[in-house]
Amino acid sequence: MRVPLSWLREYVDLAAEATPEEVLAAMVTVGFEEEDVHRFEISGPVVVGQVVSLEAEPQSNGKTINWCQVDVGEAHGGIRGIVCGAHNFVAGDKVVVTLPGAVLPGPFPIAARKTYGHVSDGMIASARELGLGDEHNGILVLADLGIDAPVGTDAISLLGLDDVAVEINVTPDRGYAFSLRGVAREYSHATGAAFRDPAERDFAELQPGTGHTAIVDDAAPVRGRVGASEFVTRVVRDVDPAKPTPPWMIARLSLAGMRSLGILIDITNYVMLELGQPLHGYDLDKLAGGITVRRATPGEKMTTLDGQERTLHAEDLLITDESGPIGLAGVMGGGTTEMSDTTRNVLIEAATFDPVTIARTARRHKLPSEASKRFERGVDPLVPFVAARRAADLMVEFAGGTLTDEGGALFAEVFVADIELPKGFVQGLIGVDYTDEEIVGALTTIGGEVTATDAGWTVIPPTWRPDITDKWSLAEEVARIHGLDRIPSVLPTPPSGRGLTAHQQGRRRVADALAAAGLVETPSFPFTTEAENDQHGSASGAHLPSIRLANPLDGSAPFLRRSLIPGLLQIAHRNISRGLTDLALFETGVVFLPEPGVEYGTDEVPPLGIRPSDETLEALNASIPPQHRHVAALFTGNVVARQPGRAAEPAGLPEALDAVRVIAAAAGVDIDVAQGQRAALHPGRTGVLSVGGVEVGYVGEVHPEVAAAADLPGRATVLELDLDGILTLARPRAVAASLSTYPAATQDVSLVVRADVPAGDVRAALSDGAGALLESIRLVDDYRGEGVADGQKSLTFALRFRADDRTLTAAEATEAKLAGVAVAAERFGAVIRD
Repeated sequence: MRVPLSWLREYVDLAAEATPEEVLAAMVTVGFEEEDVHRFEISGPVVVGQVVSLEAEPQSNGKTINWCQVDVGEAHGGIRGIVCGAHNFVAGDKVVVTLPGAVLPGPFPIAARKTYGHVSDGMIASARELGLGDEHNGILVLADLGIDAPVGTDAISLLGLDDVAVEINVTPDRGYAFSLRGVAREYSHATGAAFRDPAERDFAELQPGTGHTAIVDDAAPVRGRVGASEFVTRVVRDVDPAKPTPPWMIARLSLAGMRSLGILIDITNYVMLELGQPLHGYDLDKLAGGITVRRATPGEKMTTLDGQERTLHAEDLLITDESGPIGLAGVMGGGTTEMSDTTRNVLIEAATFDPVTIARTARRHKLPSEASKRFERGVDPLVPFVAARRAADLMVEFAGGTLTDEGGALFAEVFVADIELPKGFVQGLIGVDYTDEEIVGALTTIGGEVTATDAGWTVIPPTWRPDITDKWSLAEEVARIHGLDRIPSVLPTPPSGRGLTAHQQGRRRVADALAAAGLVETPSFPFTTEAENDQHGSASGAHLPSIRLANPLDGSAPFLRRSLIPGLLQIAHRNISRGLTDLALFETGVVFLPEPGVEYGTDEVPPLGIRPSDETLEALNASIPPQHRHVAALFTGNVVARQPGRAAEPAGLPEALDAVRVIAAAAGVDIDVAQGQRAALHPGRTGVLSVGGVEVGYVGEVHPEVAAAADLPGRATVLELDLDGILTLARPRAVAASLSTYPAATQDVSLVVRADVPAGDVRAALSDGAGALLESIRLVDDYRGEGVADGQKSLTFALRFRADDRTLTAAEATEAKLAGVAVAAERFGAVIRD
């Protein structure tokens, strides 16, 4: 909201020397945010001049200029010669002269310059050049504005161009501050300055008369609230729409961010800014019959003031006459009854509309307006009578109209529910020891009616504050009025057990560990195709149910993902296409795993603004498919770049398996790897990941056909784990093992087994048989060739043994090794390779 200070002074005692910065500082103390300071970009000398003579001089380019002699007063050099291209003035007219050294909006500096054979010693200005409107067809003649000032008078102050406006940010719950009335009241709260309410008028003089009472026919109110609860009309006859808008009014409207559009529209805008009550003026002679306020019928159309034909919705509230719709209530008027240059009789409308209806209409038609901005936040229901009469008075004063007894009023009783405020509640909530007098004083200051009770107070909020609905709102007002700086800066002690859950901590550990290991986290959109869900969401590539979005962002990817891998493949392709070829990426995110045969989603959407029942919430939760958090990684390119004396080392399964180990360590689990198969991965280069026999994911090289479909030029290795699953299987607490000070005994063993026996199973058998002395076991070679029979392979393991209480002998280490070999022989027929 932009607030011209000269306007603000009319309603509150604002010191003449108060700076805009001081006004903004005061508004901040009562809860508003400062935005900016707005001034007219003009500086003097700009004075009143009188045209002494003018000579028309045709030019070779076909243009005719006037060589003028203009008296600007002895203090400014007397008579000056000025070239002017406009022709809407004559000798004797008083005009606005910008002298050399002045700067007009643009900025446009003025200097004496030679043009058309003369030295023009200044410029006669138009309204547009001064920033007073869009009129640029001629210069500004002061007599047309009803101004007769002495020659040499400072025109900047005369036209109100020395005014300044402060801009504050108004939060959605404080719509009353979209008016000078509201801002002046708040400045009074902040400084204690005397406030004069422009809405205080004798109700007897506000009665609008008869003959034009509207009818409200709302057959389908939104949330049970009738679309229009008040509708006040007044009639002003014999107006002259050609009358000029006073310069001070144009200046105020301009500083407030609104253009001057003619005296009649300017007056309705001026009153809206002054009182916060939107108004609309109709050309009375264009109305066909009486006014009816009703909802639109399906498919009905109307043309609004912006010239757009709009197809209406059944919730839209319309102002209609016998010809049909003549306005979108509270949003924008219609083109058929708008005020124009031919208007002679005006019907002024001031109404109170349902905020929800207006907000939905403005958003539905993408038609935000100054009126809808105020209506959707709630206007004072006691102001329409005042606003209608104020606009009528201004039209009489400045547009030459005559106020009649014609009009009408449709209104309902204004009821504001009282609020019980217990003693001690404000102090307990805010943390400040306010006295009872301070509490009552603050609530009275904002306009509330406070009545003492045995338990505290009963408070009736003012009609212009629909945001005050409970005792918490009242407590906030007390804190705001007495200064938010009184609230102590004491942080509360957090209760125990309110930190991150074990799963949340585990997720963070896993992500941090992968990032620390050199991988880059790359979140992606959870949208994909059904084919990619089938390919990556199941081991066999068979069709699985997927969740289809009713309104997808991308029509080519309307399904929610079952796997994180498609997103990583897209990200890899995007980076490779931009020259980033060596990639190690990871993502933690949710996948959506609907159960076969179960229908998800619902058409039952609960209404806005009303808390759904527990049963409704339970049904909504049941309509959501199971969601699991996964972690996935992708490696492609080189893990070590080519260097002098060293060849490049491509990334592959070793890097993916290292990432699996990093995840396992961070999650607190032991992840086993066994050979497996997946449709999207390379046969023979795929591993199944499990924890304690429970499958939790997979790792492997992307199938060449899948990589080619993703436009990846080289090999890519991926892994995906059920992060929620492994955290559920994690050890409840990690216990650090004691470190033995005795030396280790190392031995190797090579076992020949069938080629189809997984190396991990052989490793497990050796570990089980070797017992507690075995500290480490690692596969170092998988040999298939000369010396090993067809259909078999030789697996070589490096073993390390250690005891906590002694140095092991070679015999003890050998005994433990052979015990492990015996178990491997029993399970898989393993024999020691000669």
